[in-house]
Amino acid sequence: MLPFCIIFFVIMDKSDLIKELLYSYYDARKNKRNTYNQLSFELKYEKNIISLADQILEKKYTPKPSICFIVDKPVKREIFAADFRDRVVHHYIFNNINPIFEKLFIHDSYSCRKGKGTHYGIKRVDHFIRSCSYNYTTPCYILKLDIKGYFMCINKNILFDKIMLVLENNIDKINTDYDTLIYLIEKTIFNDPTKNCKIKSKRSDWNDLPDSKSLFYAKKDCGLPIGNLTSQLFGNIYLNDFDHWVKKDLGIRYYGRYVDDMILIHNDINYLKYCIPHIREYLSDNLQLKLHPHKIYLQSFDKGVKFLGAIIKPHRIYIANRTISNFYNAIKKQNSSIKNDILPIEQKQKFLNSMNSYLGIMQHYKTYNMRKNMLFKNLDKIWWQYFYLSKNAKKFKTYHSTLSELQIIR
Repeated sequence: MLPFCIIFFVIMDKSDLIKELLYSYYDARKNKRNTYNQLSFELKYEKNIISLADQILEKKYTPKPSICFIVDKPVKREIFAADFRDRVVHHYIFNNINPIFEKLFIHDSYSCRKGKGTHYGIKRVDHFIRSCSYNYTTPCYILKLDIKGYFMCINKNILFDKIMLVLENNIDKINTDYDTLIYLIEKTIFNDPTKNCKIKSKRSDWNDLPDSKSLFYAKKDCGLPIGNLTSQLFGNIYLNDFDHWVKKDLGIRYYGRYVDDMILIHNDINYLKYCIPHIREYLSDNLQLKLHPHKIYLQSFDKGVKFLGAIIKPHRIYIANRTISNFYNAIKKQNSSIKNDILPIEQKQKFLNSMNSYLGIMQHYKTYNMRKNMLFKNLDKIWWQYFYLSKNAKKFKTYHSTLSELQIIR
């Protein structure tokens, strides 16, 4: 007789799937309430969820065309935005497999993980340096590495095999239909978003983007789209075995990673030099990845290190000049978007999202006077008619009438 958990997988019916897709839909819409794609889905969300469930159960689900565009900040990247319907599927996958993989990840991988992120990663690296150098009293060295074109070089077959191996060994921990879950993971991984995509940026925007950072130049069966929730999770899964190898086989106690940015800290500079070719070999032989030859940084801790938008030096951490420059450019961009004194609701929401994103980063550093001066000197007076700066200059808030308007689109 089959175990109870397997029986559950077999008898899961349409109503069970609809319920899970609804939960995933609510997750997906949290940060996408103002897009046309999301609003059109929400107008008939019950009908759309039922239709999606039918397609999945009948094994007729196919991801819709993505929207492709270029962003310049914080660095130039190619983004593929999935259709909102497919984002619901991405959240379904994430909700069901992330709890399993979360227990397998090392503590110090920081991307796309609850309670982690860039600021946590910066604090951990600062802690590593202080610990390794015994509060800056003995020598220690920092090795920073980067993978060339990471997302574009992820081999889909290797990734899928890694996921399958873990899920097969944890089948009793899966709380949804196993076959349905694997079907959707396979559909998502092996989907080629460059096919029939809608390009929103100008063709010239790709001119100075390296081929290694574009899916249009990726090798066969390689590359994940930047911009999808599943890509962030899959990126962590792809390097998880490597993370454990660095800590256990290379014996690097002070190691952290954010996506493909890696930091290794050790008191022996020669050992770190020894690690570089071994890391290069492991990545090539096991993951078909390459270290970026121009992004290998090896210095004494007293020289400091730039990591995740911050400069970490003994006794202090301060924000990188590029982040300050990007904030200034974001202010100019918001000013240039003003056409008249009456601002559309969507434009106000974009302003809040952009400004509060930068203020959220900058508030972790000693930038109070900088934040105030940049905003009061450069921000157009029209914005101040709708928003005000909180007491500690940590975020913009809306006046009551503006808030009521914005709640309409939430």
